Amino acid sequence: QVQLVESGGGLVQAGDSLRLSCATSGQTFSILSVGWFRQAPGKERELVAAVNRNGDNTYYLDSVKGRFTISRDNTKRTVFLQMNSLKPEDSAVYYCAAGINIYGAIIRVASGYIYWGQGIQVTVSS
Repeated sequence: QVQLVESGGGLVQAGDSLRLSCATSGQTFSILSVGWFRQAPGKERELVAAVNRNGDNTYYLDSVKGRFTISRDNTKRTVFLQMNSLKPEDSAVYYCAAGINIYGAIIRVASGYIYWGQGIQVTVSS
């Protein structure tokens, strides 16, 4: 079992930055691929960013490329999502998710993630 706890969300203005953290416990962190999803009211959950277990391969949703950065610190068992130049359309509940890919690849679909956090609200005002 893996427990995921998100932190760092809140209410900010457009153009501001936030850093989300996903702290994990349980299964060996170094084997986990981790992703950040978000879901806005009335919209489907979408994968915003993902990182493989080694931290050397990442994925970003087109709309956040150049603004968001995902990283991981295996010694702290934590994954971060640095969000810069935030826009009102980034407002959503953000979820951290973890899964296992035996090839060490990024997991790009929600069904590939086994463990999910509770979610944290990010609100960007215009």
